[in-house]
Amino acid sequence: MRSNLKFEMKERNIKTKQLAEFLEVRYATVLDKINGHYDFSYKECVQIKRKFFPGMSMEYLFALDSDEDELCHNVKEA
Repeated sequence: MRSNLKFEMKERNIKTKQLAEFLEVRYATVLDKINGHYDFSYKECVQIKRKFFPGMSMEYLFALDSDEDELCHNVKEA
């Protein structure tokens, strides 16, 4: 689960539906990614951070509870 992302969404009154519409994916897809069942792509992480959380680090926002150092795993940065 991505508790930091969930917490910051709640603090800013950002709904899962807003993320889904912004990313042009299903609500259930975003919910699964927030809950840690699937990974956000690197592109999705960047888009979400820039649009909704410009002052926050991706490392913080997308850390998984089970591994705080993990960021959108399975994605390699250039």
